[in-house]
Amino acid sequence: MKRVLTIAGSDSGGGAGIQADLKAITLLGGFGMSVLTALTAQNTVAVTSIHDVPLEFIAAQIDAVFSDIGVDAVKTGMLSNTGVVKLVASKMSEYKPSILVVDPVMVAKSGDPLLAADARQTLAEFLLPEATMVTPNLPEASALAGWEVATEREMRIAAEKIHALGPKYVLVKGGHLQGEAVDLLFDGREFHEFRSPRIETKNVHGTGCTYASAIATYLAQELEVVEAVAAAKRFITEAILHGLSLGKGHGPTNPYAAVRKEWTS
Repeated sequence: MKRVLTIAGSDSGGGAGIQADLKAITLLGGFGMSVLTALTAQNTVAVTSIHDVPLEFIAAQIDAVFSDIGVDAVKTGMLSNTGVVKLVASKMSEYKPSILVVDPVMVAKSGDPLLAADARQTLAEFLLPEATMVTPNLPEASALAGWEVATEREMRIAAEKIHALGPKYVLVKGGHLQGEAVDLLFDGREFHEFRSPRIETKNVHGTGCTYASAIATYLAQELEVVEAVAAAKRFITEAILHGLSLGKGHGPTNPYAAVRKEWTS
């Protein structure tokens, strides 16, 4: 069983963050481990409070996992501020995991900010050069590229610019576009497209967390990069299709859906 470590924030509502990551990792057959960077008071409507975990305790969690259990893949999510980003980047440089998937979480589905504005440049400068893959959605790609990304053509240009920051692969997710849900993977030479029909639903809380965790788990299980993204795309599409109508806002995706379908087919 492959060991997958998620370094991210906690979502008290269970739909995103550490909770979503561990669900996806477990359902796909990985052994999930966690490093909490922040605690959020969060539900489907809003993030009402954030409590940052002290840097020394984040470092202690990372050291504890790497020094004993070991890690086959790392996935990062909410890193909240410049200090956390620099710390995590330093630890990744120290331990050099063979797989590092960076989900550059910046804003919650409710619209609440999850990464300080001044930390975005820090993430680009310190963490992305360590990454195997970075998985920005369109607002995140816009922030990293420095201009608004709103078309497939602009997704390609943004992917090239983000790739120049250092990650081996860039997956720009086009869920905010109209029409098909298209994601573009760039490896520095060529693009690969991953398309699925658009699902009209408000229950998309945790989509990015779940998708990136699935990619990290599949990569840990030694799937080739294109195959891993394709498998993760199928997984998250089923999770969105069978999203859960919980709460008054954006309900969570249902990562169990794809696995249940596979088990019962």
